[in-house]
Amino acid sequence: MIITKTPFRMSFFGGGTDMEDYFKANGGAVLSTTFDKYCYVNVRHLPRFFDYSTELSYSKTERVTDIDDIQHPAIRNAMKMLDMHEIRLTYEADLPARSGLGTSSSFAVGMLNAFYALKGKYADKKKLADEAIHLERVLCNEAGGWQDQIAASFGGFNRINFDSDGYEVLPLIISPERKEKLNNNLLMFFTGFTRFSSEVQRANNVSGTEDKRLKLKKMYDLVNDAETVLTDKSQDLDDFGRLLDVTWRLKKGTGSAISTGSIDELYEKGLSAGALGGKLLGAGGGGFLVFYVQPEKQSAVREAMKDLMYIPFKFENGGTRVIHYSPEEFELKGVE
Repeated sequence: MIITKTPFRMSFFGGGTDMEDYFKANGGAVLSTTFDKYCYVNVRHLPRFFDYSTELSYSKTERVTDIDDIQHPAIRNAMKMLDMHEIRLTYEADLPARSGLGTSSSFAVGMLNAFYALKGKYADKKKLADEAIHLERVLCNEAGGWQDQIAASFGGFNRINFDSDGYEVLPLIISPERKEKLNNNLLMFFTGFTRFSSEVQRANNVSGTEDKRLKLKKMYDLVNDAETVLTDKSQDLDDFGRLLDVTWRLKKGTGSAISTGSIDELYEKGLSAGALGGKLLGAGGGGFLVFYVQPEKQSAVREAMKDLMYIPFKFENGGTRVIHYSPEEFELKGVE
């Protein structure tokens, strides 16, 4: 039996510039972190006492004898890609799916990590990120960028650069005290709305206008500004919050499906209560709102958001990992 633990990610700056068709032509970068909310994938070989050979448990339960009959596209394609057979897979998570935290990509990374471990093979973080990108973007043909799979694999607070050659992960050099202060100044709330990121991305991609490219270029430039604020101790950390407000207003202009009237209303309510800035996490359309709020204003912002669920969190550095490994004696049918 194998159990993997894979974190969710919080993307602050540069989202949208991690889309392959954009960064291959223009370059891209994101500033993001993983935090202490996780998905868990439990995989083992299925005992041969049943009239089915594969059992999957996520938001629904599937029992099949033929991999092609699996409804979940990521599981079906991953099992084919890594030649997996006769397994029982269980998925559970600390936070809901389709909520803007890269949950589907964290699942893809954690699942691949578990599959390799079940085969007795080690897969490094780069391999897991690359294969999760291939799984979601190519095999499953889901619209979206590359940052989620990379963040889930590597973990930590990083700047991820994208260009025509691929990507590089650069851990942010930030003092523990400054990092803790940033963490303490961020408040996260669940809007209650969930959606498929790929559907939002597909709706937004229709508007591939020059105006959108200009906004993405400005969002890319803000990655540099935000990185400077975090790494230069002489800078005012509160500027990170103010820059979040700038990048959120730019992002809203890159696609019609990113925000809604309800989300705009919630966001402005947070600012009125004292938040310096914030953003909706993920592709848009719902999920989690994060605000940057100075300590003395936090009670007022939490009161303004009292109809939403407050989610406390801490940054984490681990990325995906195997937390339980019990090798099994198992031979596939028909294999000597």
